[in-house]
Parts: sequence; structure tokens; C-alpha cells
Amino acid sequence: MVSSSPNNYSESYLEVLKVNTSNKKKLKRFAQNGQIQIYQSSYRGSYSTIIRDSLRNAALGRKVLLVQFMKGGERQGIHNVVKLCGNLTWVRSSQSFDQYNSEEIENNKNLKKNIHESIYELWHFCKRELLSGEQDQIILDEIFLAIEMNIIDKDDLISTLENRFISGDVILTGTGIPKDLLLMANQVTELRS
Repeated sequence: MVSSSPNNYSESYLEVLKVNTSNKKKLKRFAQNGQIQIYQSSYRGSYSTIIRDSLRNAALGRKVLLVQFMKGGERQGIHNVVKLCGNLTWVRSSQSFDQYNSEEIENNKNLKKNIHESIYELWHFCKRELLSGEQDQIILDEIFLAIEMNIIDKDDLISTLENRFISGDVILTGTGIPKDLLLMANQVTELRS
């Protein structure tokens, strides 16, 4: 049996533990960006996965922003965000495609324009958040569908992701993911039905 006591340590071991503060000024801290994660699927339906992850992270004390580009509803939008768990900010488009049938949207140019403007406004809100560094995790749900529909510019998304300032992860979801974005991802998860 081995026993130890504080008296067993020599003073030379204590010297090893002392931190030399004279070199402290020379150290430079680099900002660390989190990972880019992509959840891809052949169907629209990653919602249960992302809401689970966002609730879990918010409950752990992380500041989470969940943005749903293609879902919306009455009194939604960037001026009416929903707060959950104290740390989860949930934002949907003030007008979206899921509120109307496709014929109604195609036959009404004003309605289509309003939906596009609402989603574009939401994208500008997301850009500010990605560049601000105030969130620990940002989830951009169905952003690839907004790109596919030419509402959000793919190169604008890529540029924003390259210049982001967020210590946590950025999660992108959707179908039809452009190859450029797949190559940027640190992790790609394929969801199957």
C-alpha cells in the first residue's frame, strides 16, 4: 500500500507548477469558430431533429438561435421572436410558403413578392447574428430550399459562413444542397425516413 501526504512533495515540484507570467504578454488568443454541420434529407422533415438539439443546448445554458425560413405564421417574423428555456430564440418568417397553397402563390404576384421579402428579411437578420458572435449555436432550417428558390444567394451564404464569428456550431438543413456548401461542412448527417 502506498500512502502520500503533502510533506512528500519537494519544493522543486512546486516550482514546476508556478506559471511564468512574464511571457503572458506575448501570447495571442485566436477566435475559434465552431463547426458547420449539414443535416440533409430527401424530404422536408428535419424539424424534430433540430428542435431536439436546440432545446438540449439551450437547457445546457448555451444561447441558441433557431431560424425556420420556410415555416411561418401569424404574428411571426423577426419582430415577434419566441423565447424558450431562457436561451432559445426561435424565429420564423412572417409570411411563408406553408401558409398558402402553391396555386394561390403562383397566381398572386404580390403574395409571392411578400413571401420572398419576408424570407430575405429573415436572412439579413441571420447574417447579423452570424457576424455578431452573440449566439453559441445558430440553426438555419431549410435554408437550402430558399437558395434553390433563388430567394437567398448561395454565394452570400458562403461568404457569411466564411466570415462568421460564432464559437458554437452553425447547422444548416434542407434538401438539394449545393456542392460548395457540402465541401465547407465539418459534418454532414443524412436523415432517412
